[in-house]
This record gives sequence, structure tokens and C-alpha cells, in this order.
Amino acid sequence: MNFFSILLKKSKHAVEMQNLSISWGQVNVLNQLNFELKVGEKLAIVGPSGSGKSTILKILAGLILPTNGELRIFGEKQTYLRLDQNNPPDVRLVFQNPALLGSLTIEENVGFLLKRNKNLSKKLIHKTVRECLAEVGLFNVENKLPNELSGGMQKRVSFARALITDETLNAKTKPLLLFDEPTAGLDPIASSRIEDLINKTNHKANGSSIVVSHVLSTIERTSDRVLMLYGGKFRWAGSIHDFKESNDPYVFQFRHGKLDGPMQPKDI
Repeated sequence: MNFFSILLKKSKHAVEMQNLSISWGQVNVLNQLNFELKVGEKLAIVGPSGSGKSTILKILAGLILPTNGELRIFGEKQTYLRLDQNNPPDVRLVFQNPALLGSLTIEENVGFLLKRNKNLSKKLIHKTVRECLAEVGLFNVENKLPNELSGGMQKRVSFARALITDETLNAKTKPLLLFDEPTAGLDPIASSRIEDLINKTNHKANGSSIVVSHVLSTIERTSDRVLMLYGGKFRWAGSIHDFKESNDPYVFQFRHGKLDGPMQPKDI
């Protein structure tokens, strides 16, 4: 059992954020945010463009550090960037674009982290990659380069990469899965496919998830709970059922795309 498996047993929360803030110069992007994500819970963070939703994901992924406040992942306080940690938590970020390395094959992209473990044979890595690709409906593509696949297929490869697990290290962990605008710019049918894939990936990985999205169907189909972010603060929190029925001015304006309301163009 590894270090984070032990922590996960002790902690009931995948994420605990207390008075977390981040500033770029004089601009306060996030201002004293507080929230908890239980292990196994599915959360959506919503709000207008530029409100700081993707910044939250980057902090959780260990790509940037907050200016102030405290962040715990699986009970462990985070004080370093992920690359500087000896025992990093199992956090997997699926970017809005597939973010595949163009010079690597699909197998090399999906199995990138596995190759760092010298105890894993090439045969086992190949088998694991093929299984993850099959989970997202891709077959016989592992030797292709990203530019040989359609945009939709590349998107599915990024989900296969989120599924990949080094069983020798993470056999008993429940990962934190982060999805940044996964259905932005897609037609309704393609969005439904990706939404199903989000749910399948989360179930297969036995993880907890945070989805950042503007798309109502994505929010409603992939989440249990919703947080509304605006002006660097959380303005509303509730279940997905409450989100659908709420008359809160922030939620109402967001759901119905109203120009009148507390969120104004000069601010967003």
C-alpha cells in the first residue's frame, strides 16, 4: 500500500480548500475560496468565462500554487508544485483540447507515465494501453500519430490517458479526475458521447471528479453538486436538482443566458 492509499483511508475528502486565494499582480483571480469534495463525489464548477474556473483546476493539478490559503488533497496539505513532489497525489487533468504530444505515437502518449516505471515490461505497458483505448472505443490506433486521428478520436485518447493506472503504485487509490470544458464547441450529439465518456471514465477509475463547463447538459449529466463562481468567489452551492430549480439570481442568469442580472459584461 502506498503513501496516498494510507491517506485516502484516513480522509473522507478528496479535496479540502480553505480560504484559498490567488492573485496575478494587483488582480485577485480567486478570493478566499472554501469547499470540500468527498471521495467519490462528482462536482461541477460553473460561471462566466474568465471567472477563474480553470485556475482552480490548475491549482488542484499542481501546475500553479495559490497565493494564500490551504489546500489538502486526500488529506495531505499541498505546498509544492506536482513536479516537485516525491509522492504526488493521483490527480488526472483532461484538458479542453486533447493536449497530445504530436511526435509520440498514441501508445506513447497514453502510456507515457507507465514508461517511467522501470519494473513494467513493454508487453505489460502495451496491454494496459490497449485496454484503456478499448474502454473509450478505440482499436488498433496505438501505432498512429495524433495527427492521423480525427479531433473526436484525439479527445477520446485524452480520456484513455486519464484511465491509465500503474497498478504497482496506485492499485488502491481513487484518483481525482479534473475535466476542463470537455464539451466546449461540440454539437449536442458529440457532447452526449463525451458526457457518457466522462461518467464511464469516472466509474472505471473509481474516482472523484470536478467538471468545469458552460454546457448545461454536461453539468446536469456528469455532476451531483454545483458551485457557481463569479468575481473570484463562490456565489451559490447546491445539488444538481437545486441547480435546475433555483431562482438564485446568479444561477437563473447563467441557466437562461440573461443579459440582466448580477453578472455584467464589464465584469466578465
